[in-house]
Amino acid sequence: MGRRTQAERDAMTVEIGYALVSGFLVAAATFAGISSPAFFLDLPVGVGHFLFGGGAVLGAAAFVIRVVHVLWRFPRSRSDLPQGAGRPIGPGPTGLDT
Repeated sequence: MGRRTQAERDAMTVEIGYALVSGFLVAAATFAGISSPAFFLDLPVGVGHFLFGGGAVLGAAAFVIRVVHVLWRFPRSRSDLPQGAGRPIGPGPTGLDT
């Protein structure tokens, strides 16, 4: 594998950022969905702790699964991209319209 261009490095950075942010949102939603009954219902203390612990564990698992899923789909090289990907659609400020 040769050296990566700046555009490829930038694309990888954006994809990692997207994976982390979307993973955090999925984890937060999972935690909130599982632990919310402890906020709104009058449950015994042990059940509340169980819901918080279960929400934390499943939220962390959801985060890891989401990040791995997003990054696994990211193409590793230019040859992995579909035919014509990354080329401009029409004339514009690309420097290729002459």
